[in-house]
Amino acid sequence: MTGRYTLTGVAAIAVTAVLWGTTGTAATFAPDAGPLAIGAAALGIGGLLQAAIAFPALRSAWSALRAQRHRIVLGALAVAVYPLAFYSSMALAGVAIGSVVSLASAPLASGLLERIVERRPLSRWWMLSAGFGIGGSALLCFSTMGEPHASAPATVIGVLLGLIAGVTYATFSWVVSRLMTAGISRAASMGAVFGVGGALLMPVLAITGARLVTWPEGILVGAYMALIPMFLGYLLFGFGLTRVSASTATTITLAEPAVAALLAVLIVGERLTSLGWIGLGAIAAGLLIVVVAPVSSARVAERPRAEDPPGSV
Repeated sequence: MTGRYTLTGVAAIAVTAVLWGTTGTAATFAPDAGPLAIGAAALGIGGLLQAAIAFPALRSAWSALRAQRHRIVLGALAVAVYPLAFYSSMALAGVAIGSVVSLASAPLASGLLERIVERRPLSRWWMLSAGFGIGGSALLCFSTMGEPHASAPATVIGVLLGLIAGVTYATFSWVVSRLMTAGISRAASMGAVFGVGGALLMPVLAITGARLVTWPEGILVGAYMALIPMFLGYLLFGFGLTRVSASTATTITLAEPAVAALLAVLIVGERLTSLGWIGLGAIAAGLLIVVVAPVSSARVAERPRAEDPPGSV
């Protein structure tokens, strides 16, 4: 039962990674919108939608959420910073380098959070899986080094922003996981963190979003990013976090750069070198380890499951 329970969580987060992997390709259809506008629209609107559908659960869990307000503020700040840093990183350093640095640093940050804050030992299986995923992502990154890219200072800034994105992604993942561990439902945990984070992004959208909302292509891209990768993706992500640990979840989402690379080849028309294909294989091997090895089932079995109240998502 525990194995099937964990496998369901792994599958939900794997689907999330596929949805997130489409964002880079989608952003190419709105090249003039700017990374701040795209990031604010995607996770800002998506976060507010999370809060809207979770309203009954938020009302039921209000007292428990107030007791966890410091964690919620931390998670919301991470939600607000993440898309701004992530899309700016890709704009400055390139899609491949920006996405790889952001996503490859996330499982390391998540694992360190669990190790330092919760004093949980990291299993060898997790380290092996993360190693395959990070190594594969690095190979994907190196496979693009021969292509035209931005200036060295812009690339360095892009890499630093990618590291910020990885840390903030790990932070809000950990916060949501801890809220559910404390007995707060999935819907209330996601709705609170992403709702407040989405509200924080609205001023950014108001300032930077003119080019995104004044022409049809920009509106379509913004709507797709908010509804599919962000809204639906984070619903699945929250569901998965009830079944696997935050460190395992962030490791599984290392599939995102692989999906992004495949879409770049199939849709955008980019070419992938043999080194890139080897990287894709390494990422696949890391995901296979997560599925078949006891990476997180023991930890999940130890913590209480936060059941959703009737009518919540």
